[in-house]
Amino acid sequence: MAVVQDDRMRVRAQAKWVRTSARKARLVLDLVRGRSVPEARTILAFTTRAAATDIEKVLRSAVANAEANHGLDGDELVVEVAYADEGPTLKRWKPRARGRVNRIRKRTCHVTLVLAEVPEPQTLRRRPRKQAEKTPAAAESKAQTSKTGSTTRRRKKEAVA
Repeated sequence: MAVVQDDRMRVRAQAKWVRTSARKARLVLDLVRGRSVPEARTILAFTTRAAATDIEKVLRSAVANAEANHGLDGDELVVEVAYADEGPTLKRWKPRARGRVNRIRKRTCHVTLVLAEVPEPQTLRRRPRKQAEKTPAAAESKAQTSKTGSTTRRRKKEAVA
């Protein structure tokens, strides 16, 4: 598999040991992946999930990194990569009836966001037109094809009328 490298600047921010499960964080990250920074901020502000506040902090950190370290405009960036890896799980115990105990797993995750500059729209390049052949034989064949095309059009008009 070939990796395509372009010359866009990328900025990364990571929050480790976030006290939410990676699965819950991924649901929110799926909402902002591929969006522009202002759009992602709006989505995170109105998302009711608890992981949205932690992800918003990471997004603010990534934008601050871009502006302070690389001189980029924060509103001109796009969330290119967003993922949540599992962190260490805290094991706690809860007493139950008849002297038993249940394990409680308090899961953590590591949230990573990568921002990139907006790709410039590429203009479509048109193919150059083919040069008309200068031989007389080519000119005759072209005249015949245009002639047959006009006769078939004429016949169709006569059939309709």
